Amino acid sequence: MAIPRPDFPAACLAAALACGPLAAFAAPDPVAARAVEPISIAGEVLGILLPLALIIVVLVAVLYFIRRRFGLTGRDAPLSIVQILPVGSRERIVVVKSRSGRVFAVGVGAQTVSLIANLEQSDLEPSQSPDPAGRARPVV
Repeated sequence: MAIPRPDFPAACLAAALACGPLAAFAAPDPVAARAVEPISIAGEVLGILLPLALIIVVLVAVLYFIRRRFGLTGRDAPLSIVQILPVGSRERIVVVKSRSGRVFAVGVGAQTVSLIANLEQSDLEPSQSPDPAGRARPVV
């Protein structure tokens, strides 16, 4: 009759768990038993700030790479959003301006994007509000 053999990972795990309590009875290493000198506050601060600075540098590099690779908007972007007007839970009217100065009103829904109108540059300028005396004054 064949004796069933446990598979190798299960046998290793069982051996490690069986030897675990024996490590508690081991004599401490005399070199490790010496008191460790406390680290100065400057060392602790440096130990915190260096990894933090490294993380910030990595995040800035990743952001720079993403902007260059995927063309996220910036000052010289071909299109920029002037205004967003929500008209429903998922619907919006977005006013978009091109680099050449053309302005579009675009309807954005959950599944569609459609051109509503080509706007003039004068449509974006603030309107003149009447003065209480009846004269028109510019809005600042």
